[in-house]
Amino acid sequence: MSTSSFARLWLKGRADSVAALRAAYPHIAAPCCTSIAAALFIVAAPTIGLAATATTTFNVQITITNACTIVSATNLNFGSIGVIGAAGVGSTSTITVLCTTSAPYTVGVSAGTGSGATVANRLMTSAASNTVGYSLYQDAGHSVLWGTTIGTDTVAGTGSGASQALTVYGQVPSQVTPAAGVYNDTVTVTVTY
Repeated sequence: MSTSSFARLWLKGRADSVAALRAAYPHIAAPCCTSIAAALFIVAAPTIGLAATATTTFNVQITITNACTIVSATNLNFGSIGVIGAAGVGSTSTITVLCTTSAPYTVGVSAGTGSGATVANRLMTSAASNTVGYSLYQDAGHSVLWGTTIGTDTVAGTGSGASQALTVYGQVPSQVTPAAGVYNDTVTVTVTY
């Protein structure tokens, strides 16, 4: 028997049931019996055309390579002073790097742009071409210079996948105090990985 023939016979059976209910209980309104028949249809209706499924899979992939970026490098300001005393003047800067987890890296700091400057004696220069000498160190004790030669005076580290802050310790040593003015230098930070 086809699905459509079965459905017609089933519906005829439901109609016969409604007629029997109305004959047995003539005092009940017709909409009641109609509702009961509808409920019977919903509950007892056979499931026709069950859905079929099919599945597949796909690959998800990402390739991580070693990389580093310099997130920021704060300015190093020695402030304002009248005379450079015997103790000199100290200040700090922070270099923040971001490297892939487990990636080895080194951070170098240039000698700056002062004419004749070296890693051991960087120079801030005024508009009148006067200079103030200073140095940058890896440690608070000012014993290890920070330069650009890998394996000698750069700072080495291993990436953590998160930002890592490195402190630069600056020191203006005792020296003859030059003429009043604003003295500046520009230092380049390089991360090698």
